[in-house]
Amino acid sequence: MHANATALIEMDWDAFDPARIKAVRHQLADHPLLQPDQLVALGKRFQGTSHLFTFNNNAGADANFDDVARLYPNRRSVTDTLQGINEAKAWMLLRHVQADATYQKLIDLALDPIKPRIEKHDPGMYYRAGWIFVASPHTVTPFHIDRNHGILLQIHGTKKVYVWDAEDAEVCSELARDCFHSRHELDEVKWREEFRERAHVFEVGPGQGVYMPITSPHMVETGDDPSITISLTYSTNATRRNAMEHVLHDLLRRKGIKPPTVGKHPLLDRLSYASASAMIAMHGVGSRPPACPSLARRTAYAVAD
Repeated sequence: MHANATALIEMDWDAFDPARIKAVRHQLADHPLLQPDQLVALGKRFQGTSHLFTFNNNAGADANFDDVARLYPNRRSVTDTLQGINEAKAWMLLRHVQADATYQKLIDLALDPIKPRIEKHDPGMYYRAGWIFVASPHTVTPFHIDRNHGILLQIHGTKKVYVWDAEDAEVCSELARDCFHSRHELDEVKWREEFRERAHVFEVGPGQGVYMPITSPHMVETGDDPSITISLTYSTNATRRNAMEHVLHDLLRRKGIKPPTVGKHPLLDRLSYASASAMIAMHGVGSRPPACPSLARRTAYAVAD
């Protein structure tokens, strides 16, 4: 572990609020494991597994993120895509890179030193993961939400990152969050062009990044050069409670009961959390586990699903 090492990720920790979007800086842009040659090697190791997805860049902000791999496939090999990323008109996702022992050490190197600072405000960090995105110029990562807190770190090239407040129900409804946490469905997370006016916009280059709380809607556009980005994600006690409450609310909706907004009634939220915890411990959601595996597996590192 690297708890006493120099922090490679910097932000205003005195003003850190786990529920608020924030700009960050970092010192990972020159790390050897995040350079193209090592990413080619990692891509080859991940070839044929659920850790690797490649897409063409025809998807826009309004594409359904769940369907991108099926609707916008990239037919080129890992090597051809990465080595020719400038002209490939594609983007590649290396997901759950912590499954590789070498990259798990990189995740630890980045997160261990800042864990005490995060846990001062947001205790119980677990389910850590790394996601590496390599993209051609002028590529869009469609509008979507994630089920963990995330720290996006730009390594090469530039990106324009649009992020919306997690509680902005105009951009992403409570129904959408319920469905996402319970069934990992993004059908209710729908892009509208007028959302741009409500976004926090960050133009990030190497050494810059953005902290995004759980289910903060976001969409990303790359600039004129190829882009490499790593996103570090993790769960906490609070994200676990939030997700469980949404899981129970989804179940209530399917029984014809309209639940209140998560976070508006603390006592009811605590009861929801207790009920959802018991339900998931016994038999998942209905006859299956919840879509968010971190609810059933409180492990140090995320497990690919």
